[in-house]
Amino acid sequence: MELMLEAVALFALKLAHETEDGSPLLRDDPAMDGYEREVFGFLVRQGNLAEIQLKLDECITQALIALGGADSVLGRELLKLSTPVQNISHLDELICPLTVLKGYLKDVQ
Repeated sequence: MELMLEAVALFALKLAHETEDGSPLLRDDPAMDGYEREVFGFLVRQGNLAEIQLKLDECITQALIALGGADSVLGRELLKLSTPVQNISHLDELICPLTVLKGYLKDVQ
């Protein structure tokens, strides 16, 4: 699950920080500080769903801004797909909505 969480954060932050003429955002980039696999792994082992959701929300918010906000077509779709991630109540329910969200973020880059 840690790898999936890191991938969602990476794809969201790529939207927010990468430019066409700039270098690509990588997992060891400073923008990924606090969103690495080890950080998510620690939170998963603790069962800290609220902090995981908070970290994902921070990344999604940045991606949403990069997509033109909640009024844009891409932004509305991102909000629609991120809502299930924020509405789950147990950590084991996270994989399916994360998979969908990751796929969308990867596709819109």
